[in-house]
Amino acid sequence: MSGKLTIAIDGPAASGKGTLARRLAAHYGLRHLDTGLTYRGVARALIEAGQPLDDEAIAERAARALDLGALDRAVLSEHGIGEAASKVAVMPNVRRALVDKQRAFASAPPGAVLDGRDIGTVVCPDADVKLYVIASAEVRATRRWREIEAGGGSAAYTEILADIERRDARDMGRADSPLRPADDAHLLDTSEMDIETAFLAACRLVDATRISGNED
Repeated sequence: MSGKLTIAIDGPAASGKGTLARRLAAHYGLRHLDTGLTYRGVARALIEAGQPLDDEAIAERAARALDLGALDRAVLSEHGIGEAASKVAVMPNVRRALVDKQRAFASAPPGAVLDGRDIGTVVCPDADVKLYVIASAEVRATRRWREIEAGGGSAAYTEILADIERRDARDMGRADSPLRPADDAHLLDTSEMDIETAFLAACRLVDATRISGNED
């Protein structure tokens, strides 16, 4: 691959966008950033420092000091951190600070794959390729349930489905950077796809878009 390539991937929870983003980054030799972890990183920094989660000025300082290269997925995936992250993620100044960092990450050579909920619309509106990954709520709930069971945990499918539907409503209905596909995003429905099939479909979209762009 020559030149810089930016791939923006958006989609609802458990649509498979994170796994897909990591596969694409490895395939094209790009860096990867799960932007959801940046909000979790801010929340964890506040918790560790004993700072309140409802002070926007303090949260903004934590966001601007966050090292995107030190985000530990295993640590940041803890449920408590996720709950705290949902509180700081609604703060406009925190969002602006993290978007600045996310854009800087995307602009550095050789490029990057970013996944989240507002990448193609807000963070990287000029991304070379934009994918909007979806799957039915029932399929996503089943995936999450199987993931939890495979990890030795236990969960009720109905509760997972209800949680996913609540998150969808919250993400799509929020006033600041709502979840929606960019006008020029490629829709990828993974409801009937395993990860390998979804990966190959995404590669075809990326390659076709790059070829089309080179011909313009």
